[in-house]
Amino acid sequence: MEGTGRDHLLETLDDLRKDDLKRFKHKLRVIQMEEGYQAIPWGRLEKGDPVDVTDLLISHCGERYGVEVAVKVLRDIRQRQLAERLSRAGSINAGRESETKSDSEPGRKDGSNRCEESAIGQDPETELSQERRAFHDILSKLNLEQHRSRKLRLSNLQEISADSIEIWAPHTLGDLPWHFLRKVMALSGMARNTSLGHQAPDEGISEDEEELESGDNIFQHSGPGTTDSLHPLDVLCAVLLSSDSFLQQEILSKMSMCQFALPLLLPALDTPKCTLLLWAMRDIVRKWRPHSLAESRGFREESLVLTSMPTISFVRLGSCSFSKSKLLNEVLSPSQQHHDFFIHRDMESGNVPREIADGLVEISWYFPGGKENSDLFPEPVAVANLRGDIESHQLQFSFLTEISSAVFIVTESINKRQCTLLSSLQGSATKYYFILSALADKHSESLEELAKLAPVLKLDKSHVLENVNTRTSVQLVKKLQSTIGIIMMSANKSISIAAMAVTARKLGIQVDEDYEQCQSTSNWAKEITSEIQDVAKYKKEMLRLQGDIWKKWVKLEKELCRMNREASIETQESHLREKVLELRSKLNQCDISVGTMKFITGIEKLSKVEVHSFLKWMRFNLENVSRGNKKLSLMENKYKEEYKTGSNDPKSLSELDELFSASSLRVEHFMRELGQFYETECTKVKEGIKANWQRRFIHLPDIAADLMVEGFPVELIDGDSSNIPLQWVTDVLTQLHTKLGGRSRMLVLTVLGVQSTGKSTLLNTMFGLQFAVSSGRCTRGAFMSFVKVAENFQQELGCDFILVIDTEGLKAPEMPTLEDSYEHDNELATLVIGLSDITIVNMAMSNATEMQDILQIVVHTFLRMREVRHKPYCQFVHQNIKDVSAHEQNTRDMNHLLEQLNEITKAVGRMEKQCREIKISDMMDYDPQKYNWYIPRLWHGVPPMAPVNIGYSESVCELKKYLFKRIRNSSLSSPPKDIPHFIEWVRSLWNAVKHESFSFSFKKSLVAEAYNQMSVKFEEWELKLRELMAFWVTSMANIIQSQTPDKVDFGILQCNVQDHLVFAEQNILDCLGKYFDIGEEHLMEKYKEDFIRRTSSLKQELERYAINKLEESIYIRKYWLKVGFLKEEYMKTIEENLDRLWRDCRRRQQKLDNRELESQFEIMWRKMLSELPFAFSQECAITQEMMFQLTKDLSNRAAVDILTSVSMKTLLNCETKSFPMKQQYLDVPCFKALIPWFTQECYHRLEALAKSLMAKCISYTEAKVRSKAGYDETCFRELLNMVNEWLQEEDVRKLPTTLSFETDLKFHILWKAAYAFQKMNKDFIKGNDPQQHVEQLKPQYLSIFKYLYLEKDSCENRVQDFCDRCLKPALKDYVNNRLGMEIADDFLSRGKSTEYSSRSVFHFTVQKKLLEEMNFDNYVEYINNYEKFVKSWMWRCLLDNYYQSEGLQDLEKEILSTIIKKIRDALEMTKDKKTRTVCAFLFHFCEMIQKDLVIPSYSLVGVWALNTTDTESFFACIQSFLPDLEQQILAEFQDLEVESKFSSLSVKPQDEIFKRVFGCGKQCPFCKVPCEADGRHHREHFASVHRPQSLQRFGNSHAKKLHYSLCSTDVLYNDKFQNSDTEWKPHPYKDYRDCYPDWYIQPDPSIVASDYWKFVFKEFNHQFAREYDALPADLPEDWGKITEEQALESIKKSVYDEIAQLVRKSV
Repeated sequence: MEGTGRDHLLETLDDLRKDDLKRFKHKLRVIQMEEGYQAIPWGRLEKGDPVDVTDLLISHCGERYGVEVAVKVLRDIRQRQLAERLSRAGSINAGRESETKSDSEPGRKDGSNRCEESAIGQDPETELSQERRAFHDILSKLNLEQHRSRKLRLSNLQEISADSIEIWAPHTLGDLPWHFLRKVMALSGMARNTSLGHQAPDEGISEDEEELESGDNIFQHSGPGTTDSLHPLDVLCAVLLSSDSFLQQEILSKMSMCQFALPLLLPALDTPKCTLLLWAMRDIVRKWRPHSLAESRGFREESLVLTSMPTISFVRLGSCSFSKSKLLNEVLSPSQQHHDFFIHRDMESGNVPREIADGLVEISWYFPGGKENSDLFPEPVAVANLRGDIESHQLQFSFLTEISSAVFIVTESINKRQCTLLSSLQGSATKYYFILSALADKHSESLEELAKLAPVLKLDKSHVLENVNTRTSVQLVKKLQSTIGIIMMSANKSISIAAMAVTARKLGIQVDEDYEQCQSTSNWAKEITSEIQDVAKYKKEMLRLQGDIWKKWVKLEKELCRMNREASIETQESHLREKVLELRSKLNQCDISVGTMKFITGIEKLSKVEVHSFLKWMRFNLENVSRGNKKLSLMENKYKEEYKTGSNDPKSLSELDELFSASSLRVEHFMRELGQFYETECTKVKEGIKANWQRRFIHLPDIAADLMVEGFPVELIDGDSSNIPLQWVTDVLTQLHTKLGGRSRMLVLTVLGVQSTGKSTLLNTMFGLQFAVSSGRCTRGAFMSFVKVAENFQQELGCDFILVIDTEGLKAPEMPTLEDSYEHDNELATLVIGLSDITIVNMAMSNATEMQDILQIVVHTFLRMREVRHKPYCQFVHQNIKDVSAHEQNTRDMNHLLEQLNEITKAVGRMEKQCREIKISDMMDYDPQKYNWYIPRLWHGVPPMAPVNIGYSESVCELKKYLFKRIRNSSLSSPPKDIPHFIEWVRSLWNAVKHESFSFSFKKSLVAEAYNQMSVKFEEWELKLRELMAFWVTSMANIIQSQTPDKVDFGILQCNVQDHLVFAEQNILDCLGKYFDIGEEHLMEKYKEDFIRRTSSLKQELERYAINKLEESIYIRKYWLKVGFLKEEYMKTIEENLDRLWRDCRRRQQKLDNRELESQFEIMWRKMLSELPFAFSQECAITQEMMFQLTKDLSNRAAVDILTSVSMKTLLNCETKSFPMKQQYLDVPCFKALIPWFTQECYHRLEALAKSLMAKCISYTEAKVRSKAGYDETCFRELLNMVNEWLQEEDVRKLPTTLSFETDLKFHILWKAAYAFQKMNKDFIKGNDPQQHVEQLKPQYLSIFKYLYLEKDSCENRVQDFCDRCLKPALKDYVNNRLGMEIADDFLSRGKSTEYSSRSVFHFTVQKKLLEEMNFDNYVEYINNYEKFVKSWMWRCLLDNYYQSEGLQDLEKEILSTIIKKIRDALEMTKDKKTRTVCAFLFHFCEMIQKDLVIPSYSLVGVWALNTTDTESFFACIQSFLPDLEQQILAEFQDLEVESKFSSLSVKPQDEIFKRVFGCGKQCPFCKVPCEADGRHHREHFASVHRPQSLQRFGNSHAKKLHYSLCSTDVLYNDKFQNSDTEWKPHPYKDYRDCYPDWYIQPDPSIVASDYWKFVFKEFNHQFAREYDALPADLPEDWGKITEEQALESIKKSVYDEIAQLVRKSV
């Protein structure tokens, strides 16, 4: 090639077509010049032709550098062939030049010359590296570099973040990938727009700088497409190459719905060769109606990659003045429905130069709709489009010539070189057509070249089409459409994309699914699906757990829950349960089929990514099998005929629905089988058929949880059997909770609506999910999908993820004529709305009158939710709005709609037997403007060629934004649930729906859970307050003991007590308020008053306790003060005598030895004692006092007469025996006395009540005795008050008792107490006798006398004396006062914290232990003497807990070390006061420690009176003695038996624990099960589990045979009971509250919860009969089959979640 650099440059630019020259100039304007060269002004460059541009390049850059710049620009605009040619020419020219250049060169400011050799003469490998550099540059601009290795995944797009819910425009190049992905996932037609939004100018740039940057002409035109953006296809290529294979599938699937052309061949940017996207298109399914099926209204539905059809390819040769892509859009678009399938230069962003997309082959399709007058082609056709010149992309061109029926070559001119290239196609079977521009300069030359090609390519005149305009002409479009139609008619080459892959491989083109992972999973799936010939037969043989047995089992289980109430309930239940067990046994015997085993093995052995790929292949293959199922097509046609004729035979429609179901096979059926085998295995383990270590499928929930994390929908409700596999769902969600690290707060969003209204499409568009989408009933049941919330958005949104639930359609065509259609839809609606926080009610209509059916179901469900105070947010979505005025039109109808809703609500209220008229506003906050959302129809035009309506996408995005705005504003009715809470919600809701007892059954479980949580919290507050109050009272009592009574103002003490308790009460009420604000207030509102009353009751109880304790302390102090005064006087006398004696002895000349000293002391001692005026306390006449108080209380002459007749034998019996019941205690009418069972029942009831009272009185008496106070006349008065209050209780007043009963009972109680009080008083007088006290001090005074006489230092002895006489007793009392509360706190907060956490859990613990022991006597005691049994149980538990352990010693040590530290601190502070005498030192010390320790003043007299030691020495000695004293006390405690320790405690731990778990002590009036409500003051008593009435002593006492009915079942029916409470008249069980208004017995038709007591009854049937003198019950047969494990499981269910929650909390 000869000529100068300018000649080569001009020739190259002349070969550029107009649009390429335009791109060249734009790129040249912005290219970075080397230092010393100036940029070419755009004003001169913009209008320039090739000659002008060449001159500008030479003048600004010089010839050599100008060529280099041109080569660089050509490469950047993807004109590699021209760049290579110019580069070679420049290299030759450079070789001819002299190495020495002139000092100056045009365009260079510094006169230097530089040559960039790397831009000249590059080989093909360098060319490839240049392409890769361009690709990497694009990735860098788009911020996708990190995704070259770590690919983008679908989960990245699904994640909810602040950006993902906003509607925003891209402002930087880095925004473009996310803008494209989010838009395309939302099915937006604007997804391909890469224009950047306008931003404010940079504040850092001044106006002067802007002017300088723009050059001389500040008004110069910037030209179109010059914004800093990228071509949409560049963005598409970069995104696809940065995405994993699953995201690629989603992208292409969404692009297909938008009718965008899809990439078929990706250019070789990151790979050695270009890539065919076969896998990425596997997910696309298209429907169409060929003209051959137009009359029958049939259609074809096939996978796009497997559909064979003619392919027409369009390529460009050289330059072209009109847009090839725009021409294709015109050809594929009907005359009145234009759509841009391919991006072209006239589209927004379409004129931006492509940087990496040249070589891309796109493909689009035309599918007919079955309308001959409007369809462009009668059959489907594919259209391929190569981006770039075929000279630069010969591999892609070769591929297209191989696969196409015809290739259309678009060009303006054909030169010899190009003619040679085309001649190489000789012999090709493909037809070739040329589209020329008739206005091109070289048109005639091109025709001549074509004439040469005619024989080679078999061309004639019809193969050449001319465009007479610079733009696409209508004539050309019609001609092309006609030509394509002719080609399709004559074409013998139809090819699918799957078949194209074969050709691609031959040409060395990569295929995206040829990597090992994809092929291995494909083969694994094929191995399973290749065996499927007949779907129904395969399902029956391979998916055995979904067959008739399973469906019958589900049906029977529901029937068992909904038994006929007219028949004998137990007999009916027993019969049904036998059938259920028989079917379950058959299910257990089902072996795993070969197909199922292969499926399970596949998901077990493969990695997470491979499992995803495997399930994709399974879905593709199964869908293909279903499409090839001719039987299904026949059934569809039959169904249409049935529906068209209007016969609507329910039986026929039902059979067809069953056949549809049997002929449908999808991945969810295999996953369902997997779940069924897991459930069966769990059942086998529970029934003991299989050991836990033998489990085969224990890891399956973990795999399903992984799939959920990856966005795979998991079945929640089995649509074929309308059942929730509860164990499977529970364990899958539990595994998900574990994988999330326990951070699983979630919001549940569900959709509900009529079939085929686009519910799944709506959710998929909103969240980028993968719910199955198809016309008809594609979703059966309900599926849940997991959507993660970004970490930086979780706090703002208030949750960690969204659980989206898709449901099957209501009002399905096959359902309305079936009997249970309304119930089926109601069940489904109840479940999904009950589970949701947000419910989208989807309605494909814009007319309010057409909404009635769906609204009736929704309103019915919301009414049920109102019963349990669950109020999910509801959004009505109206789809298929046809025009922009629909919203305004519907606004005018809103009042009418509101009236309709109110009418429906009233009707549904009557159906649900509501007692008052209700409106829609009672169930939801209905605002017509906010709660209705209008969305246009999905398709813009008529499918199959209609794209998605842009308005649809925008409206869905706006809806999503609005919903999340509400969530962020915390306007939902309840806080988000975590997964464990959601699991319990599902369990309770499903149980309620199964029993058709929603309003009470579901509420029962929810309220029970909330109540238990509230109870546990309240008990924590109560225990803390009791503990603080006990310590405060102890400290006040200590102060009282340290002061004289005249200094103690009881009125002030009372005020202090009240102030403390008022403050504590308000604190608890504030805590309650906060708890209700953030908790389940809507569930607990009924019980809020109970807890408030309980708080008030607690305050009153503690006030009584505190005042009684303080009064007792004052009384004791007064008595001790009298005694103490005497003791002090005696001790002063002793010390005076002692002082005279040692002085007299010292004055003697002869020194006395030890024996003589003792003799002198003894003489003095005896003389002194004879002179002391000892005043002995006289014992009280307690018996006379008792009789006086009792006579005064009875105040009835007849009663007094009865009292005086009491014999000595009776008195002895009172001391030793329990209260004896007598027939004369009952005043039974004569006619009733003849009925034995009547008298017997009254007798037993009175006996039980009397025993309960006796236990309380004994407890009071024991507490008085433990107080170590003397007798007080109030003791008997308090006992009489207790008895009188008991006599006024309703249970006692109902019994016909006589006056002699009252008299004997009071006398028995008081006489028994008198015996104890007499002994107590004796012990008190003995313990406080002054003479005894003085005698006890004799050895101590003898020791003092000896030391004084011998003049020895007595400091240590005095300190020893002080520690033994003063500190040690006080410290032991301190420990005993504190230890009781500490033991209770330790016991409840450590090892036994769970067992005693609530009443229900405690009952479970006791019953579990009873079951393990299986001791009949224990059961009788538990049932008939519950309080006594519980106290005995707790006592044993405490002893067992501390008998062997060191826990008690640790508590003693901790308490003692605390007070020793206080003593040391007090000593230090006393030392600082610089007291002169030991007397003053001890006085200050006792004053400082008086709140904790009681040191009587008389005990100090001997210590300070004769002590001559200085205070410093005394202080030092005490400090040194304290460690030994502490160890001595601990050793003494350790030597004591545990029982002895507990008996000496002032606060009994068993009593404190008893208060926590015992409650009010009331028992069910029928079965005597204890009330589980908290505290003693509540409006209603209730129990979670009841038992057969005959298990208690006088249940059905009139019957000769034990009866096994349960009161929780009886209250549902019309059976009657009679007892003293009904005045022995028969009364209906269901109206039991007429007699027992304060009892709420939870109706339980399932009777499952009482399996525990059924088991106990059947085990001890004969023993109970002997115990109660009756015949054994005739128990149902199935009771005999209940195992111990089942019995335990039945009571475990009610407390399992409560225990689990407490364990999680403790962890």
